[in-house]
Amino acid sequence: MAPSFLQIAIVVVLILILFGRGKISGLMSEMAQGIKSFKKGIAEDGNKVEGAVGETIEAEAAADSHAAGEAVAGKDNASQG
Repeated sequence: MAPSFLQIAIVVVLILILFGRGKISGLMSEMAQGIKSFKKGIAEDGNKVEGAVGETIEAEAAADSHAAGEAVAGKDNASQG
């Protein structure tokens, strides 16, 4: 059985009486601030992850180029010896 319009109206009036208009608007304001800070935190974490991935890729590239340089130097020493 679905609630009728009268039942919904009574519930809404009771909620307004219990909490008042000021508390409900304050609650909604706090909820909006919480959502904004959550989104900001997610964005900051995403930037940290992107920065960490970029640093890891740069470090791996540097290690690869260093290893390639050692391999070339090792071949030069072997051909001279």
